[in-house]
Amino acid sequence: MKFDPKPQSRFNFKLEGWRSRVLLLFLMGWFVVLVGRDMYLQGFNASFLQHKGQERYSRVIDIPANRGIIRDRNGVPLAISVPSESILASRENVDIDEHQERKLASLLGIDVDELKQKLDEGKHNIVYLKRQVSPAVADQIMRLDITGLFPQRGYHRAYPKGEEVAHVIGFTNADDIGQEGIEYAYQHSLGGRDGAKRVIKDRAGHIIEDEQNIRVSRPGQDVTLSIDYRIQHLAYRELSKAVEQHHAQAGSVIVVDSLTGEILALANCPNYDPNDRHHLSGAQLRNRALTDSYEPGSTLKPFTIATALELGKVTPNTIIPTTGGVMTIGPARIHDTHHSEELTVSQVIQRSSNVGAARIALSLNPKDMWNTFTDAGFGLPPKLGFPGETGGKVRPYRTWRPIEQATMAYGNGISVSLAQLAQAYTIFANHGMLKPLSIVKVNGPVTGRQVFSAKTADEVKAMLEMVVQPGGTAIEAQVKGYRVAGKTGTAHKVSGRHYGNHYVASFVGFAPASSPRYVIAVMVDDPQGAVYYGGEVAAPVFSVLMGSVLQMNGVPPDDPGSGDYHITTKSDAAEDT
Repeated sequence: MKFDPKPQSRFNFKLEGWRSRVLLLFLMGWFVVLVGRDMYLQGFNASFLQHKGQERYSRVIDIPANRGIIRDRNGVPLAISVPSESILASRENVDIDEHQERKLASLLGIDVDELKQKLDEGKHNIVYLKRQVSPAVADQIMRLDITGLFPQRGYHRAYPKGEEVAHVIGFTNADDIGQEGIEYAYQHSLGGRDGAKRVIKDRAGHIIEDEQNIRVSRPGQDVTLSIDYRIQHLAYRELSKAVEQHHAQAGSVIVVDSLTGEILALANCPNYDPNDRHHLSGAQLRNRALTDSYEPGSTLKPFTIATALELGKVTPNTIIPTTGGVMTIGPARIHDTHHSEELTVSQVIQRSSNVGAARIALSLNPKDMWNTFTDAGFGLPPKLGFPGETGGKVRPYRTWRPIEQATMAYGNGISVSLAQLAQAYTIFANHGMLKPLSIVKVNGPVTGRQVFSAKTADEVKAMLEMVVQPGGTAIEAQVKGYRVAGKTGTAHKVSGRHYGNHYVASFVGFAPASSPRYVIAVMVDDPQGAVYYGGEVAAPVFSVLMGSVLQMNGVPPDDPGSGDYHITTKSDAAEDT
């Protein structure tokens, strides 16, 4: 029997036709659904999609760089960055009720009217409601669940040692940019570079998606200062005591490593707390050791004497007529507090004779004196990078009249800063070589500039030792166990165009005199009462501070017969801070 395929073929043909019709109907139905959905999306639900689009928006946000740490020479942190938050608002998206307003204003530390003003006024949609709030406060604010508010993470500066280092360290503003001190001077290094990324946020300000990294943040570099906090602490303490004791207007002190020019301490009174700057005055902000110039008085005499020695005009033993402590130049008279008919050049320094210094100055060419002053750094700012550094004032020598040349010999008619004076005395501590000042830690040898010959500088150093010995003006600058060299200064303050009855008391010195290691300059502005001489007001500050610095750093005594002494170890000294 043969197989007949025809009936089966007819059945398959009918089945395939049925399937084709079903498939066609399915495709037509799906097409209708798609067209309908498209019409629905474009027409019927346009407002819904627009609302959804407004709930999500793209925004570029900053990624704050972590600012560098400022440390003292031994690694003690003096300025650090602490995590903080800023609270921002998208004004057009803010949805807040009265209860939330009151709570938010309270957490921000402002009144409700000020909050409303921030939200209602201004040109920009995104506004800062408060910068640099603690993460805990920011968390409380976000828990209020106010639509349109969002936090921005960042950092704010904290100063662990507070007012003791305020004028050195300075501070930053709300944008974390340095405004004073090291924070200002080293902004480029400390600041780093902020990063940025594009994100998607919802209406409440929450980041719901990272879109793109635009720029990677680069943290700031740390800065290690020349400052030794242990010495800084002592310097500020002793200066504060002196200013308070003498009811003075202000005061400054600076400690310099005479071998390297590094500033180990720099303090001023009045001062401020960089962690709380709500009620600052201009007087508190002034870094007087660098920004204020004053007539240095007799602390300038060694430079006049050194010029005459260098040029061979005198020797330490040359007799200078002092005519009973009075000298007349035209209508002007120069006086000494000690009346002598004659003094050796060494005694002119020891007894601080204005008449003797004036007579020596008048034997010199004005240009030679001017060269000495400018070579010593007077008239030029130290260039440490601090805002407002002064160079003082040294008038052109061609304009000097004889009386002006005579009075400049003992520090009248010329103005300097305390930092300049401290640097200038490194000349006598370094066999005639001036060392540049540095506020950052120095690694390696420091090249100086020879101002006087070693012979001249050492002769002046011997005279400066006499100042601190019996018969000198600075007995109270003595340090038990050590030879000290230095010079007192008591200058009338200029009031308008005349000298009044107010004074600047100062002392500059170094020790140990046999091999100098440290220069300390102290200035007390306008001490009140009967005690106002540099030897009585500033010299005692030098004595206490220098003694502590020498012992703290284990410098061997060079005059053990002068009294009791005790070498304090670094760990012992640290307990005092």
